[in-house]
Amino acid sequence: MIRSIVRGNGAALPRRIMKNADFEGMVETSDEWIVQRTGIRQRHVAADDETTASLGEAAGRAALDSAGLTPADIDLIVLATSTPNNTFPATAVDIQNRLGMHHGFAFDMQAVCSGFVYAVATADLYIRGGLAKRVLVIGSETFSRILDWSDRSTCVLFGDGAGAVVLEAAQGTGGIADRGVLAASLRSDGVHKEKLFVDGGPSTTGTVGHLKMEGREVFKHAVGMITDVIEATFAQAGITAQDLDWFVPHQANKRIIDASAKKLGIAEQKVVVTVDLHGNTSAASVPLALSVAVADGRIKKGDLVLLEAMGGGFTWGAVLLRW
Repeated sequence: MIRSIVRGNGAALPRRIMKNADFEGMVETSDEWIVQRTGIRQRHVAADDETTASLGEAAGRAALDSAGLTPADIDLIVLATSTPNNTFPATAVDIQNRLGMHHGFAFDMQAVCSGFVYAVATADLYIRGGLAKRVLVIGSETFSRILDWSDRSTCVLFGDGAGAVVLEAAQGTGGIADRGVLAASLRSDGVHKEKLFVDGGPSTTGTVGHLKMEGREVFKHAVGMITDVIEATFAQAGITAQDLDWFVPHQANKRIIDASAKKLGIAEQKVVVTVDLHGNTSAASVPLALSVAVADGRIKKGDLVLLEAMGGGFTWGAVLLRW
């Protein structure tokens, strides 16, 4: 059978690093308060000349370099983002043009923080369906553009950045030992919309709006939803948490990451945590964490890796792959 293997990966971060202490003159908060409640110590914030498209392009080029490929080798670009450069066209098309790619096709995917997981699962279907041989999957965000910088409950949580992988069609046996995407489970439930949303849009206010979040409600639902979708993915693949080499969760809050891993029985030393470095970068979160763990040698060829995310909507999902 056809498997979608990871051929390469890459990342890009804005130049500016904003430490927790930088918020102390803006809102009523402190480094200790932020670290204790979230695990975040810093985040990157985009300058005026850094956008979702420019960061996505840089991450995409890094992934292509890692794969030893050029834009001419790519059939499809899937960009996961909630902060596009324009209402339309899709920012993926902008990135396609920036890469000098004038063939194939490109589109955006909007599932908020779950976007990259949704995009990997979608790209896998295009590959297995024969519509693409190689797909550049990017998660890129500039959440700093939609934050209310006077709201301490949200402005300290988010950062900007981009991460990417190149998925390529390869022959597999159909077994768990295959490299590539092995299983995926995606969910959403719009009843939770008001718990995490942006209060603007072209069809309602005609404005971009700002991010609004009921933090306690999000936390209350997160662990249960994450556990549910991961267990469904394990069941598809016929494995248990003990079989994993690495767990790469969405980097929203250290307490959510710890509680989820504990409930699933995933050993602490198998969990990749980068929330302290990047904050919550929404759809860029998982590929940025992947890039760190690959760069420092933790994730290696043949490792069994679980990706997981939950975001506004609510949306949530998991992808199991062998690196």
